[in-house]
Amino acid sequence: MDSFPDEPHVPEQQQATAVMNLRFEDVSQNGRVMLDALPHGLGPAVWGKLIAGSPIEALMSAQGVIPILTRLIIEGGEGPIAAREPLRLRGLHQLAHTEDAASEVNRLILAMWLSASARRSRTYGPPPPGAGELIQVGRVFAEHVFTRPFAEAGARKVLRFESPDLPAVPPDRYAWRSPEALMGLPEGAEPLDAEPTLDPIPVAFGLDHTDGNQHVNSLVYPRLFAEAALRRLSAQGHGTAVLARRVEIAYRKPCFAGMRARIVLRTFAMGNALGALGAFVPDPPENAAGTASDARATCYVRTLFER
Repeated sequence: MDSFPDEPHVPEQQQATAVMNLRFEDVSQNGRVMLDALPHGLGPAVWGKLIAGSPIEALMSAQGVIPILTRLIIEGGEGPIAAREPLRLRGLHQLAHTEDAASEVNRLILAMWLSASARRSRTYGPPPPGAGELIQVGRVFAEHVFTRPFAEAGARKVLRFESPDLPAVPPDRYAWRSPEALMGLPEGAEPLDAEPTLDPIPVAFGLDHTDGNQHVNSLVYPRLFAEAALRRLSAQGHGTAVLARRVEIAYRKPCFAGMRARIVLRTFAMGNALGALGAFVPDPPENAAGTASDARATCYVRTLFER
C-alpha cells in the first residue's frame, strides 16, 4: 500500500495532546481499535486545541473560507486494549500549497496528523502479556483544500489567504495525488478480480448517514465499502474473519440523503492480507448491473484487511 505521509517539523503551537474515551463498539473482539473510531480524535487534539481560536477559524467565520476534507488515511496499530481504556492523542497541523505543471499555486492545503496510543489491556479475561505498556493503536492523516463553498461557482477557489496573521501563500509545498490514483493496484498486489465490478447491492443514503454539514458523513463511505468488499471476498471463497487495518479515501464531491449510489470494486491479495479498491458512482440503469460503471465517482477508496 502507499506510504503514510511523514509528519513535518512544525512549531509547538501547531502541536497538541488530548485524551479520548472509546465506545464499546470501537474495539474489535481481538482488542484492536476500529479504523472508523480513530478520526474522531482529530476533534479534541487538532480542531479543538489548534484550530479553534486560530487565524484559520477566523477565515472560516469571517470570510467563508473553509478547509474541505479531500483525503483521509487511517491505519490501525497494535493491541489488544480494553474498550474502557482511554486513548492518548497527539495531533499537529501544517499549512501548505500545491502547484500546477507551470509551477503556479493552484491549491491551499490544511494537513493534519494524529497518533493514538493506549495501555495494553483486555476488556474481559486475564491481562495480556505486556499489560500496562503504552502501545500505538493507530494513526490518521487528513488532507483539506481551502475553498469558498458558498460563493458563486467562479469564486470558490482559494489561491491566497487574506489575513494579517497568515502568509498569503504558505511556503511549504504539498505533493498532490489525484483521487483516481486509488483505482490503481498497490505495488506488490495480486488482483483477484480481472477488472472492477459492480457490487450487486445499491446504496440508498438516508438521514442516518448524514451530519451537520448537510451531506453524507465522510466515515460512512469506508464502512459501506468494507461491507461490499467482504461480500465480494466471500463470493470468491475467501474467509471473512478479517479486520480492516488500513483505509484511504479520496473525496471528490459529497452525496446527500435521498441519493442512490453503487460501489465499483476490485479485490486483491497482498502477502497474507486481502484488500479492495474502488469507488462510489451514481446508480446506473438496471440493465447495467454486474458491470463496472464508467460514471465519474464521488469518492475513491482503497482498504486492506488482515487476519
